[in-house]
Amino acid sequence: MATILQKDAPILRETASPVALEEIQSKEMKKIIADMREALDRESDGAGLAAPQIGVSLRLFIVSKKISLSKNAPEPDQDTVFINPIFLKRSRKKQLMEEGCLSIRWVYGKVLRSEKVLMEAYDEHGVKQTYGASKLLAQIFQHEVDHLDGILFTDKAIDLEYIPPKTQK
Repeated sequence: MATILQKDAPILRETASPVALEEIQSKEMKKIIADMREALDRESDGAGLAAPQIGVSLRLFIVSKKISLSKNAPEPDQDTVFINPIFLKRSRKKQLMEEGCLSIRWVYGKVLRSEKVLMEAYDEHGVKQTYGASKLLAQIFQHEVDHLDGILFTDKAIDLEYIPPKTQK
């Protein structure tokens, strides 16, 4: 069972290595993806998870099945995998967006992010896909790619505050 590393883990500050295309459908990669899905599913408030967050320095992230990838598409039945993502375009128009991170629990702040992005990545079957995203999905893509570049949201955020979960009675 993979655990989500916290902010002091050195791997979170490394630039992750690209995944070799011939490795995408390997047994090892399937295990890493399964571990990531399991770790993300344990977090009710998680939107995405990058491989470095579970101690794997590869250019790979997933987006929760709770997040819609397009307006008209049905919700996916499992988390969506993005391998070797590259931004093709980012809108000049930016906006401050509230963010948190599973590797910096209960700390939230505002990060200036492009409102829209166009990203290319391989899926878990090794097929290159292009994704246009705006608002929340664009924010998630940017947050997760930052993880792959060794950047934490707190490096960019303003108005940071600690908001612990409400205790159950």
